[in-house]
Amino acid sequence: MTQGLTKSFVILIATLFFSFTLQASTPPQMAQKIGVSIKSQMLNTMGEFPVLVILKQQADLSFVNLNAPKEVRGQQVYDALRKTAMESQRELVSLLAKRGFEYQQFYILNMIALESATPELVSELTGRADVGKIINNPAIKNKFMPSNDIFNKFAQRKSESLTAVTEGNIVSTGAERVWQELGITGKNIVIAGQDTGIQWDHPALKTHYRGFSPNGVNHNYNWHDAIHKPLAAGTNPCGFNSKAPCDDHGHGTHTVGTIVGDDGATRKIGMAPGAQWMGCRNMERGVGRPTTYIECFQYFLAPYPQGGNPFTDGAPAKAPHVINNSWGCPPDEGCEGGEMLPVVEALNVAGLMVVVSAGNEGSGCSTIAAPPAHFTLATLAVGAHNHRNGRIAYFSSRGPSKFDGGIGPDITAPGVGIVSAIPGSSYSGATWDGTSMAGPHVVGLVALMWSAKPALIGNTTATSNVIRKTATPKTSTETCGGVTGDKIPNNTFGFGTINAYDAVKTLIQ
Repeated sequence: MTQGLTKSFVILIATLFFSFTLQASTPPQMAQKIGVSIKSQMLNTMGEFPVLVILKQQADLSFVNLNAPKEVRGQQVYDALRKTAMESQRELVSLLAKRGFEYQQFYILNMIALESATPELVSELTGRADVGKIINNPAIKNKFMPSNDIFNKFAQRKSESLTAVTEGNIVSTGAERVWQELGITGKNIVIAGQDTGIQWDHPALKTHYRGFSPNGVNHNYNWHDAIHKPLAAGTNPCGFNSKAPCDDHGHGTHTVGTIVGDDGATRKIGMAPGAQWMGCRNMERGVGRPTTYIECFQYFLAPYPQGGNPFTDGAPAKAPHVINNSWGCPPDEGCEGGEMLPVVEALNVAGLMVVVSAGNEGSGCSTIAAPPAHFTLATLAVGAHNHRNGRIAYFSSRGPSKFDGGIGPDITAPGVGIVSAIPGSSYSGATWDGTSMAGPHVVGLVALMWSAKPALIGNTTATSNVIRKTATPKTSTETCGGVTGDKIPNNTFGFGTINAYDAVKTLIQ
């Protein structure tokens, strides 16, 4: 009892001291190193808390030739990032190890994550020349996720009678015409999804999993679980550090189903049924952290085997081509907002296409407010429309971006009443709404495009431009950020609704 009281007293004094120095005597350049959310936490928390220590030195990737093959660029980016991280983190890692702090090193963003930082340590680190900024690492209840537990609600739909061979949302994009008339299905392209996980042996997904073969299954380089400890209350059906793909919610299985899903018989739910998939779990039942998101991005840049070291065992040649991100990291839940920009930019330099869902915070203007969607120059952001009537979904976030003021979303895709795969080897009813459902359509479109024209692989800028130019223009009555809805692009539909047939046909003419 006495020891506990003494520790609490020490922490209280340290917190009060930090508050005083932060407000009164800390040099401005040191105070600027502390993120807004950390300042608030330091003033209101008596104890230890998770932080991200972002180092001042970040890798310079300007030497990479963007016209080089994707495999070459990926290796160059991987080597440059990890070299910078290993060299610049050495002294700080030594300090943390001696002090007994639990930490995790990253290279895709040169940073160190601390699970239990103290006010004294944060104050000390702000004085170090090698530290650029210290920000929060909160557990986030993702707003992109439905409020109900989908896994429990829909896992028993095996007997549901659904008669459509190809789902209407897929037909509406023109993807079915791409398969039938142009003979393109996404072959030789690997897509990746970071989400709540994936039921890898779902009938619509199993044969599309890159780790599957008739002779067995190999999860090395094809699956990673970034959930190492509980982030949500209660037990988890997948556990932690899962060695095989598993979905503890349903959201991840649904999104991947919309990209590649096809059971080879009657159920065609995906845009690019000839493509393969790999995955990473970045949320525990919808709750993630900046570190779990960044860890999955890092894994996709250079996948490594089960139990491998990302700094030494990464294989950029095994990286996917395009990544689906049906999640967000909102500032009002503790994210600073800009911490993932260097991560996304590194992926672009490496030739990986980053497709993101715009968010479900509409229908107001400037509701594209969370990374990675609010990086309008570094990602392809997707809003949601109803493919049955062509109208924008009321919930679809509108631009301009709160981060950089850019017009968003770039494009819209079907995101209302989407049928796809769910855990339990089953299929959802037409009850799933969200930009989370829209984004995967565009990932599938990229797979079709890069399969049709391999020379375009890795050229994310040209790919985005083709998608925008071939979109079906859509106007609205809304004016956001001074841009009227009759302009193309506008802050409701962006450049319009995706047109897979025109996009692919343009490439092969």
